[in-house]
Amino acid sequence: MKSLMEFLSDKWWMVFPLMAFAGRWASGWRRAGDRRHRRRVELYELQNRAAEAEKASVAGVQALMATHDATNRRWLDYELDVGKLIDFPLMTDVREPLTVAFLRAKREADARRPVSAEDLRSVSGLDAYRQAVNNFAVALEVAEREARRIKDSKFSGPERERLATARKLLMIAENQAATPAERQAAYKRARRELDGLIVLPDVTLAALEEKIAPELDAGPRPAQFHQG
Repeated sequence: MKSLMEFLSDKWWMVFPLMAFAGRWASGWRRAGDRRHRRRVELYELQNRAAEAEKASVAGVQALMATHDATNRRWLDYELDVGKLIDFPLMTDVREPLTVAFLRAKREADARRPVSAEDLRSVSGLDAYRQAVNNFAVALEVAEREARRIKDSKFSGPERERLATARKLLMIAENQAATPAERQAAYKRARRELDGLIVLPDVTLAALEEKIAPELDAGPRPAQFHQG
């Protein structure tokens, strides 16, 4: 220790450059620490942004799927209600370009729909699904407006009378206050009136027949005899 002090007493002038060196070293160390800290912060921010982007993407797909579901429900309102199809026959008339357009758009949207929102990760896939859902919604809106505008105007007078008769008969067929025999007869007559005028989708017939299934299945009941 004494020898060190003697050395420093002779070399006192070295203190200043050593202090300068120590200062530069400390400053460099602090800058390196700052750079490491900034890199950690940037990495953290990138990870957060990626997580937020993924959440936003999932939320966007969920919103599209909700729009898709709402549009399908609008179409099901026609498919499951024979009365609406009689009132607006264009909705099932595949000879009409607008009907064909929205049915084609529906198939495209259904085909691009993911099983879950998390399954659709690619930007191109999301864009394609968004476009398909928008096309479906717009095509259905256009077809609905046209169907409501023309109603049954494309049918002749006698054909419109048959449609009106079928509408009344279906009301009887669905009326639970009517007897089973009345409901069954009304349903069969309504089908005959509609034959050749409106093509009812299978799902429409299934929904209708489900409402009146007991009456359709009911056959003549055997007479009961009481012994006296």
